[in-house]
Amino acid sequence: QVQLVESGGGLVQAGGSLRLSCAASGRAFYTYTVAWFRQAPGKEREFIALITGGGTATSYTDDLKGRVTISRDNDKNTVDLQMNNLRPEDTAVYGCAANQRGPTTPLSSYDYWGQGTQVTVSS
Repeated sequence: QVQLVESGGGLVQAGGSLRLSCAASGRAFYTYTVAWFRQAPGKEREFIALITGGGTATSYTDDLKGRVTISRDNDKNTVDLQMNNLRPEDTAVYGCAANQRGPTTPLSSYDYWGQGTQVTVSS
């Protein structure tokens, strides 16, 4: 079991960058696939990116590929999401989730969730 806490959100101008971090507490963090999701106002939660436990494989949604990069540091129990060239439509609550099932994208496949961090992009 892991507990997840996100940080790094905030207000940024269009074209700017943010680095979100997901900090985990618990044992054997390296056995968990971690994904980032986001939920914009009035919209469903959507998958952004995932990284496998060892960090050897990643996957991204086509909508954001090229603007986001996911990485992890298992010594620090963190998974980061670097976001560049942000747009007003990227405004959402961003959250991380973890599972031990492997690299899956459906929300239902993730067992552990953080509270989320707000990202607001102004035009």
